[in-house]
Amino acid sequence: MLDVSKSRHIGDAQERPASEASPAQRFQIVLVFQGGGALGAYQAGVYRALHEGGIEPDWIIGTSIGAINASLIAGNEPEHRLDRLEEFWRRMERKEFWGLANWPGLADTASYWSTLLGGIPGFFEPNPLAFLGAHYPLGRDSAAFYSTAPLAKTLTELVDFALIARCTPRLTVGAAHVRTSEMRYFDSRETAITVQHVMASGALPPAFPAVRIDGELYWDGGILSNTPTEAIFDDNPRRDSLIFAVHMWNPMGPEPESIWEVLHRQKDIQYSSRVASHIARQRQVHKLRHVVSELVKLMPEDTRNRPVVKDLAEYGCLTRMHVVQLLAPRLDNENHTKDIDFSPSGIRLRWQAGYADTRRALQRAAWNDACDPLEGVILHAPGPDVAPAAE
Repeated sequence: MLDVSKSRHIGDAQERPASEASPAQRFQIVLVFQGGGALGAYQAGVYRALHEGGIEPDWIIGTSIGAINASLIAGNEPEHRLDRLEEFWRRMERKEFWGLANWPGLADTASYWSTLLGGIPGFFEPNPLAFLGAHYPLGRDSAAFYSTAPLAKTLTELVDFALIARCTPRLTVGAAHVRTSEMRYFDSRETAITVQHVMASGALPPAFPAVRIDGELYWDGGILSNTPTEAIFDDNPRRDSLIFAVHMWNPMGPEPESIWEVLHRQKDIQYSSRVASHIARQRQVHKLRHVVSELVKLMPEDTRNRPVVKDLAEYGCLTRMHVVQLLAPRLDNENHTKDIDFSPSGIRLRWQAGYADTRRALQRAAWNDACDPLEGVILHAPGPDVAPAAE
C-alpha cells in the first residue's frame, strides 16, 4: 500500500518486492481527463494528490477543460505545476455577488446569467456580432456566441509549450474534425503541440468558435469522445499502465421528474460518453490478447517458430492495465448549469473532492491486489457518491 504522506522520495524500490514498489516504478502512469468546463477543478485536485504522493504522470490525455489542465501540467516543470493550476483556476473564478451568500438559489441564478452574458475574464467573452441573428455571417473562424481570445492569452502566459515538446510527460489532446466528424488526437510524441491544439480541444460549439490547425477547423473533442481512453489501448507499443480516468459526469443518476432535472440528467448521460461500454469492450479485447499469448506458450517450439504461427502470435499481448476511475461527486443543489459554475465555492469544493478521492485511491492501492492472469484490463470503480461538505 502506498503511504502518500511519506512517498515523495521512493528511490529504494529495487530493494522491495514488486508488489510493494511504487506504482510510478511498476507502471506507466496515465491521466485521462474528461471535458466538463468548471467541473475541471476536480482534475486539479486529483493532480495535487498525485503530486504530493510523489507520482508524476508519464502521459496525460485530455479533452476540452481536460486538455487545458493537461497542458498546464505538461507545460511546466514539476515544481511549478501546482502553482500554475492554482493560478489558472483563480483566474477562472466568477466574483460572487455581495449580499446573496445566504440565498443559494438566487446566487446561483445571478452567477449563471452573469457568466452567460458577460463571460469569464481570462477564458471567454461575448461575441457581439453573434447576437445580430442566427443567420448573420460571422465567418468560419468566428461562428460562435463567444470569443476565446482571453483563453489564448491565459494559456500563453501559464504554459511553456516548448516544455511539452520534451514529452515528459507526453501530452495528447482530442479534437473533432469539423468537415469529416472524425476524432483526431494530437500527440506531443508526433506533433509540436501549440496553444491552438489545446484551444481546438476546448472549442465547444456553438459557444466557442472552431480553431484552425493546418488549414482545417476543429471543435471540442468531447462531442465525439469525452473520455478518450481508447488512445491508451490503441497505443503502439502498449505498456503496463496505471490509468487514472477522471470523470466529472455521472453515468448513473435518478429518473428526472421535471424539465430542470431532465436537462441535468441529459447532460450527464451525453458527456459521460459511454465510458462503461468502452472499458467493457477493451477488457474483452485485451483478455483475448492474453489468451493468444498463453496458447502460444503451450505450442511446441518448432510450431512456434513457423512463420504463420509467429504472425498470429503478434496478436497476443501480455501488458496489464489497471484503470482507476475517479468520479466527481454531486454537490448540493447542482443542476445542468454546473459546467459553468465558476463560483469560488464551486471551484474549491470540486478541487477538494478530487484531492480527497485520489488520496483514498492511493491509500487503497487496489492495483496491488491479486488478479486473474488472463485479465489485461482491471477496472477499479469508485466508492459511494458522497458530496463534500461546504465549509
